[in-house]
Amino acid sequence: MNALIKLSRAIDAVNLKLGKWVAWLVLAAVLVSAVNAVVRKVFATSSNSWLELQWYLFSAVFLICASWTLLANEHIRIDIVNNMFPKRVRDWVDLLGHAFFLLPFTIIVVITGWPFFTASIAVNEQSTNAGGLLVWPVKLLIPVAFVLLLFQGISEIIKRIAVMRGMIPDPHVATHHPLEAEVEQIIEMIEKKP
Repeated sequence: MNALIKLSRAIDAVNLKLGKWVAWLVLAAVLVSAVNAVVRKVFATSSNSWLELQWYLFSAVFLICASWTLLANEHIRIDIVNNMFPKRVRDWVDLLGHAFFLLPFTIIVVITGWPFFTASIAVNEQSTNAGGLLVWPVKLLIPVAFVLLLFQGISEIIKRIAVMRGMIPDPHVATHHPLEAEVEQIIEMIEKKP
Protein backbone atom coordinates (compact mmCIF):
# COMPACT_ATOMS: atom_id res chain seq x y z
CA MET A 1 0.00 0.00 0.00
CA ASN A 2 2.94 2.35 0.63
CA ALA A 3 3.92 2.14 -3.06
CA LEU A 4 0.37 3.09 -4.02
CA ILE A 5 0.44 6.06 -1.64
CA LYS A 6 3.69 7.20 -3.32
CA LEU A 7 1.99 6.83 -6.72
CA SER A 8 -0.96 8.86 -5.42
CA ARG A 9 1.36 11.63 -4.24
CA ALA A 10 3.09 11.70 -7.64
CA ILE A 11 -0.26 11.96 -9.45
CA ASP A 12 -1.34 14.71 -7.06
CA ALA A 13 1.90 16.63 -7.63
CA VAL A 14 1.53 16.48 -11.43
CA ASN A 15 -2.12 17.56 -11.38
CA LEU A 16 -1.44 20.32 -8.86
CA LYS A 17 1.45 21.76 -10.86
CA LEU A 18 -0.36 21.40 -14.18
CA GLY A 19 -3.57 22.88 -12.76
CA LYS A 20 -1.79 25.90 -11.34
CA TRP A 21 0.02 26.46 -14.63
CA VAL A 22 -3.07 26.05 -16.84
CA ALA A 23 -5.14 28.30 -14.55
CA TRP A 24 -3.05 31.21 -15.84
CA LEU A 25 -4.82 30.75 -19.16
CA VAL A 26 -7.80 32.48 -17.54
CA LEU A 27 -5.73 35.66 -17.53
CA ALA A 28 -4.75 35.05 -21.15
CA ALA A 29 -8.42 34.58 -22.09
CA VAL A 30 -9.34 37.82 -20.32
CA LEU A 31 -6.56 39.70 -22.10
CA VAL A 32 -7.52 38.26 -25.50
CA SER A 33 -11.15 39.16 -24.83
CA ALA A 34 -10.24 42.72 -23.77
CA VAL A 35 -7.97 43.30 -26.77
CA ASN A 36 -10.59 41.85 -29.11
CA ALA A 37 -13.28 44.13 -27.65
CA VAL A 38 -11.05 47.24 -27.89
CA VAL A 39 -10.04 46.46 -31.48
CA ARG A 40 -13.67 45.84 -32.43
CA LYS A 41 -14.85 49.15 -30.88
CA VAL A 42 -11.91 51.37 -31.85
CA PHE A 43 -11.09 50.03 -35.30
CA ALA A 44 -14.51 48.55 -36.21
CA THR A 45 -12.86 45.27 -37.16
CA SER A 46 -12.73 41.82 -35.65
CA SER A 47 -11.44 38.34 -36.30
CA ASN A 48 -13.07 34.99 -35.65
CA SER A 49 -9.69 33.60 -34.68
CA TRP A 50 -9.56 35.88 -31.62
CA LEU A 51 -13.03 34.79 -30.55
CA GLU A 52 -12.14 31.12 -31.06
CA LEU A 53 -8.89 31.60 -29.17
CA GLN A 54 -10.94 32.72 -26.16
CA TRP A 55 -13.03 29.57 -26.41
CA TYR A 56 -9.93 27.40 -26.72
CA LEU A 57 -8.31 29.00 -23.67
CA PHE A 58 -11.50 28.57 -21.63
CA SER A 59 -11.79 24.95 -22.81
CA ALA A 60 -8.20 24.26 -21.76
CA VAL A 61 -8.81 25.69 -18.29
CA PHE A 62 -12.11 23.88 -17.82
CA LEU A 63 -10.85 20.52 -19.05
CA ILE A 64 -7.27 20.38 -17.79
CA CYS A 65 -8.09 21.87 -14.37
CA ALA A 66 -10.85 19.32 -13.72
CA SER A 67 -8.33 16.92 -12.17
CA TRP A 68 -6.94 19.72 -9.99
CA THR A 69 -10.50 20.50 -8.89
CA LEU A 70 -10.98 16.87 -7.85
CA LEU A 71 -7.64 16.92 -6.03
CA ALA A 72 -8.69 20.05 -4.11
CA ASN A 73 -12.05 18.44 -3.22
CA GLU A 74 -13.87 21.30 -4.94
CA HIS A 75 -15.87 19.16 -7.33
CA ILE A 76 -19.64 19.30 -7.38
CA ARG A 77 -21.51 17.23 -4.87
CA ILE A 78 -24.68 17.64 -2.89
CA ASP A 79 -23.09 18.91 0.33
CA ILE A 80 -26.35 19.17 2.26
CA VAL A 81 -27.02 15.46 1.77
CA ASN A 82 -23.35 14.43 1.97
CA ASN A 83 -22.77 16.22 5.29
CA MET A 84 -25.76 14.48 6.89
CA PHE A 85 -23.88 11.18 6.73
CA PRO A 86 -21.26 10.09 9.25
CA LYS A 87 -17.66 10.31 8.04
CA ARG A 88 -17.41 6.56 7.48
CA VAL A 89 -20.41 6.64 5.12
CA ARG A 90 -19.01 9.68 3.28
CA ASP A 91 -15.73 7.81 2.83
CA TRP A 92 -17.57 4.84 1.32
CA VAL A 93 -19.66 7.12 -0.92
CA ASP A 94 -16.48 8.76 -2.21
CA LEU A 95 -14.73 5.43 -2.72
CA LEU A 96 -17.63 3.76 -4.53
CA GLY A 97 -18.49 6.90 -6.50
CA HIS A 98 -14.94 7.22 -7.79
CA ALA A 99 -14.58 3.50 -8.51
CA PHE A 100 -17.94 2.83 -10.16
CA PHE A 101 -18.87 6.16 -11.71
CA LEU A 102 -15.86 8.44 -12.21
CA LEU A 103 -13.36 5.86 -13.47
CA PRO A 104 -15.69 4.13 -15.98
CA PHE A 105 -16.89 7.51 -17.27
CA THR A 106 -13.35 8.79 -17.80
CA ILE A 107 -12.35 5.58 -19.56
CA ILE A 108 -15.35 5.85 -21.90
CA VAL A 109 -14.54 9.48 -22.73
CA VAL A 110 -10.87 8.66 -23.39
CA ILE A 111 -11.80 5.72 -25.62
CA THR A 112 -14.37 7.72 -27.59
CA GLY A 113 -12.45 11.01 -27.51
CA TRP A 114 -9.25 9.67 -29.07
CA PRO A 115 -10.84 8.76 -32.45
CA PHE A 116 -12.65 12.12 -32.35
CA PHE A 117 -9.21 13.79 -32.15
CA THR A 118 -7.44 11.51 -34.64
CA ALA A 119 -10.17 11.98 -37.26
CA SER A 120 -9.79 15.73 -36.86
CA ILE A 121 -6.01 15.72 -37.19
CA ALA A 122 -6.15 13.35 -40.18
CA VAL A 123 -7.98 15.98 -42.22
CA ASN A 124 -6.25 18.95 -40.55
CA GLU A 125 -9.72 20.17 -39.51
CA GLN A 126 -10.24 23.92 -39.59
CA SER A 127 -13.03 25.93 -38.08
CA THR A 128 -15.93 26.54 -40.42
CA ASN A 129 -15.85 30.23 -39.48
CA ALA A 130 -13.98 32.58 -41.78
CA GLY A 131 -10.49 33.11 -40.39
CA GLY A 132 -11.05 30.40 -37.78
CA LEU A 133 -8.39 28.31 -36.08
CA LEU A 134 -7.41 24.67 -36.36
CA VAL A 135 -9.87 22.46 -34.48
CA TRP A 136 -7.77 19.39 -33.66
CA PRO A 137 -5.71 21.02 -30.86
CA VAL A 138 -8.83 21.69 -28.81
CA LYS A 139 -10.15 18.20 -29.60
CA LEU A 140 -6.90 16.80 -28.19
CA LEU A 141 -7.73 18.45 -24.89
CA ILE A 142 -10.64 16.04 -24.35
CA PRO A 143 -8.72 12.75 -24.11
CA VAL A 144 -5.76 14.43 -22.38
CA ALA A 145 -7.99 16.01 -19.73
CA PHE A 146 -9.87 12.79 -19.09
CA VAL A 147 -6.64 10.78 -18.77
CA LEU A 148 -5.56 13.29 -16.11
CA LEU A 149 -8.97 12.97 -14.43
CA LEU A 150 -8.72 9.17 -14.61
CA PHE A 151 -5.35 9.22 -12.84
CA GLN A 152 -6.64 11.69 -10.25
CA GLY A 153 -9.61 9.41 -9.65
CA ILE A 154 -7.19 6.53 -9.05
CA SER A 155 -5.23 8.74 -6.67
CA GLU A 156 -8.40 9.64 -4.77
CA ILE A 157 -9.34 5.96 -4.44
CA ILE A 158 -5.87 5.14 -3.10
CA LYS A 159 -6.05 8.00 -0.59
CA ARG A 160 -9.58 7.13 0.51
CA ILE A 161 -8.60 3.49 1.15
CA ALA A 162 -5.48 4.65 3.05
CA VAL A 163 -7.61 7.07 5.11
CA MET A 164 -10.16 4.36 5.88
CA ARG A 165 -7.33 2.04 7.01
CA GLY A 166 -5.84 4.79 9.19
CA MET A 167 -2.61 4.87 7.17
CA ILE A 168 -2.75 8.60 6.33
CA PRO A 169 -4.71 11.54 7.70
CA ASP A 170 -7.68 12.62 5.63
CA PRO A 171 -6.33 15.28 3.25
CA HIS A 172 -9.74 16.93 3.03
CA VAL A 173 -10.46 17.32 6.75
CA ALA A 174 -8.25 20.41 7.06
CA THR A 175 -9.89 22.08 4.08
CA HIS A 176 -13.09 23.43 5.57
CA HIS A 177 -14.70 25.54 2.89
CA PRO A 178 -16.94 28.47 3.98
CA LEU A 179 -19.80 26.94 2.02
CA GLU A 180 -19.43 23.74 4.02
CA ALA A 181 -19.83 25.73 7.23
CA GLU A 182 -22.99 27.27 5.82
CA VAL A 183 -24.30 23.84 4.81
CA GLU A 184 -23.58 22.51 8.29
CA GLN A 185 -25.55 25.41 9.80
CA ILE A 186 -28.49 24.64 7.51
CA ILE A 187 -28.36 20.98 8.51
CA GLU A 188 -28.33 21.91 12.21
CA MET A 189 -31.34 24.19 11.67
CA ILE A 190 -33.20 21.41 9.83
CA GLU A 191 -32.42 18.89 12.57
CA LYS A 192 -33.56 21.30 15.32
CA LYS A 193 -36.98 21.93 13.73
CA PRO A 194 -39.77 20.08 15.52
